[in-house]
Formats: sequence, structure tokens, C-alpha cells
Amino acid sequence: MSRGTGSGSTSEARARLLGTATRIFYAEGIHSVGVDRIIAEAQVTRATLYRHFSGKEELVLAYLDQADRGIRAQVASAQAEGAPAADRIRAVSRSITEGIRSPGFRGCAFLNAVAEYPDPAHPIHQAVLAHRQWFLDTVTELLAEAGHTPAGAAGRHLVMLRDGAMAEGCLFDPELVSETFLQAVEELLRARPASTGRK
Repeated sequence: MSRGTGSGSTSEARARLLGTATRIFYAEGIHSVGVDRIIAEAQVTRATLYRHFSGKEELVLAYLDQADRGIRAQVASAQAEGAPAADRIRAVSRSITEGIRSPGFRGCAFLNAVAEYPDPAHPIHQAVLAHRQWFLDTVTELLAEAGHTPAGAAGRHLVMLRDGAMAEGCLFDPELVSETFLQAVEELLRARPASTGRK
């Protein structure tokens, strides 16, 4: 195989490696998959893999980075410009259910990864935390715009609803799980905490 000094062949090999790793990591887990299998299924040489990634850990981080960017783009596209904050929350929630209903859905890639890397200091664990902090910050800001006070508690509530739906969605009927999740989001949006200054 050519060393791929041209940008076309280089980017093609890297994309093939990352695409193969993404498919297998998500479907089967990370620790159970070795680099030899990824190399074989991507149809590249070992030298090609190490030309693009220093090792399996960097490949996993690239997999999570790609998932992070995909979810950020999905959330951004769900938020119609000028729509009320509550409608943007509904749109983000619907985008989550689209994932749950999709063929081959196996839960949240980030929750799956952190279960395999429980050490809080590990770079993969840190990548998961960074993604989750971004998502929490995003929905908390939307809930604040929608009038929830304190928005932080409502944001954590929505993240937990999302996590539960992700777990349930790969175990039970994804249609029922999606409907239940959307109903729970509606209840959250309707809820308004009572004023702390009055009884």
C-alpha cells in the first residue's frame, strides 16, 4: 500500500479506519475489540493505522470525538432559529428519539464507553465527562430561556430522563420508550417551581 502522502489517500485510509472502529466499538464494545481486527476489516496495514493513530486509545478518542461532533450538529440543527426555547427543547428531544428508533441502536456511545473506562483520570473517561458537561450546559441554558428557575435542577432532570431513555431504548420497545420520554419532557416543560418567597 502506498504511504499515502497525498491528502486523498491519507484521509481515505484514516476515514476507513475510524469508520470501521466506530461500527465495531459501538456494536460490540471497546475492550473486546483489538486493533488486529480493525486493521483486517478496514483493509489497511498495521503501519497505516499507526501512521494515523498512536494506538488504540487514540482511536477510541477519535471515535468519541466524532460522536461528540455528530451529536452537537444534531442538537444545533434541531434548534430552529427564532423558535421559542420550549420548542427547541422539544426538537432536541425528538432528535434523541430518532436515535433510539434507529436500526442497530445500542444505547449512548458515551455511557457505554465510560462503563469500560471507570477511572476518572483516564483520557477516555475525561472525554465522556466533557461531552456530558456540554450537553448539560446546553439543555440548562434552553430551560433557563423557557423560564425554569433554578434551571440547573431542571437540566439535570432532563439529562437523567435522556439517559434512562437511552438505556431502555436498547432493551425494550423503542417506540414505547420514545413516547414515554417525550411525555416526560412535556411534563418537565409544564412544571414551574413555586416561588420560594411564599407559602
